[in-house]
Amino acid sequence: MTKISKVNSKNNSNQQKDRNNSNKDDQTQTSDPVIIRFWQRIPLLIRATILGIFVSMIGIYSWLIPASFIPAPWIFFIIAGVLWIYWKYFRGSWWPKSTETARIEYSRSKKMSAPVLKWGLLAAIIFVILAQSSLVVTFRIIPFPAEAFTSGNKYLNTMPGWLAWVIISINSLVAGICEETGIRGYAQVPMEKRYGPVVGITFSSILFLLIHVNQAWFLPIFIQVFCLGMILGILAYTSDSLIPGIIAHSIMDVVNFSYWWSDIAGKFEGRPISETGIDFIFILSLLIFVSSSVLFFWTNRKIMAARNEMSL
Repeated sequence: MTKISKVNSKNNSNQQKDRNNSNKDDQTQTSDPVIIRFWQRIPLLIRATILGIFVSMIGIYSWLIPASFIPAPWIFFIIAGVLWIYWKYFRGSWWPKSTETARIEYSRSKKMSAPVLKWGLLAAIIFVILAQSSLVVTFRIIPFPAEAFTSGNKYLNTMPGWLAWVIISINSLVAGICEETGIRGYAQVPMEKRYGPVVGITFSSILFLLIHVNQAWFLPIFIQVFCLGMILGILAYTSDSLIPGIIAHSIMDVVNFSYWWSDIAGKFEGRPISETGIDFIFILSLLIFVSSSVLFFWTNRKIMAARNEMSL
């Protein structure tokens, strides 16, 4: 057989393989349930929005309902069970098998290497420092709206200390797991895969902003909410995992619930610098905010470097 004949034969063989693969794809699509075919026809932006909100909210509200009529400490065991089921299912376990691959992908369920985990945990801690210092700086520039911030959680101040801390910890863990899974997972990943990280992260940050718009504390810090959403989106993208973001989000909310949204850990009494002048505390808070912002992006570069080394 001549060289040209061999090339033509190879090309014909490749074309036949492509036709076979195409036929298999068509058969798979035809055999998909009607509801899945209908879902896939919906524009990705709408699908990602629905998924992000649904996955976030179903985890949060699935324990609020039993919490209204089941007393402590039994409700804590129910919450632990609900969170375990939520975590397992949305990370790809159980029925239906037809969505298993998508659930694994959207929840970023890949195993993290030790270097990525190390830098990811450091980035999570830096994120908390960045978030809290940004609030201090903000409320030294504008007056702190104490009533708006604490109006929804005054009940914590009337409880025994141990019970208040348990509730704060549970609320924070639920918010961290469910919001990161829904927003930085199920909403961000499909947009990220289709349009790239900038679009995916921006989209998830807008969605993160919108699901908090009903909070009494929202208006004074909506810019921070959006920016912190961007930062958590970056952390999810660079680490390709939700674990660092869940840790960062949960710790941040523990501080928020105990200090900013109630008086369990103390009360913010700082006054605007328009009244006090620029003082040492303001300068220190500003330096912490700026340095933690720089350190956060530095650690994310380390995360990306660690991931690139693992892929070589």
